Amino acid sequence: MGYYDYQSELIYRRLSQGDEWDSHLAKCRGFIKKAIQHFNPSHITVIGSGWLLDLPIAELIEEYFRVTLIDIIHPPDVKEQTSGVGNIELVEIDATGGLIEEVWKKTGALPLLRRSTSLSDIVIPEFEAVGDPGMLISLNILTQLEVRILEFIKKRIKATEEELLKFRTTIQEKHINYLKKHDSVLITDYAELVTSKNGETNTVATLLTSLPDSRLRDEWIWNFDLHGSDYYSNRSVMKVVAITF
Repeated sequence: MGYYDYQSELIYRRLSQGDEWDSHLAKCRGFIKKAIQHFNPSHITVIGSGWLLDLPIAELIEEYFRVTLIDIIHPPDVKEQTSGVGNIELVEIDATGGLIEEVWKKTGALPLLRRSTSLSDIVIPEFEAVGDPGMLISLNILTQLEVRILEFIKKRIKATEEELLKFRTTIQEKHINYLKKHDSVLITDYAELVTSKNGETNTVATLLTSLPDSRLRDEWIWNFDLHGSDYYSNRSVMKVVAITF
């Protein structure tokens, strides 16, 4: 379903954007450190750890927190970087709670005539970590949980825009519902500002549900794609919010 390519695309985008991502990554790391001071956890679980660019991993190792890194696939560089570090555990698991497998079984694995033809046939589960996750960090993944799944579904199921919007919204709501059960940090984009070559700006909401009340909160602009690699010659920035609850 494209997850290996997706991990590679992220690091290539980071390299192509150069310093434009540095401020966003630094703000993510800084907010996480403030959240750690606030909650004072002994165990930290990161959902969407990726390439560890937006995580203050060196500080976590040095302070000897117990850290669980969760992602659908851990890049080889991350496996090598964390190999032999006693307080870090890598877990490869679907952060949607099994929706990837659900979609694959019902729309891809079965013979054509037995496949699902409606989004209503697909059950959206809620993620649940094994044991006590301690302080949860959802790291720039909330609006990305749906991306590959929707690309896959659209090729196999005819659904209206309204149905797709409801599907996306439910995925985000399930993720937030899980975070609300624990001391949590959520860092996510909530809107994309796309500027065309003629200077017109269009705002697209990426967060489709409401956020819980927060104890700590910060917002900033992520210069996601100022060099126009998306939408041919368009430029894109993301509005980002970071909260604890």
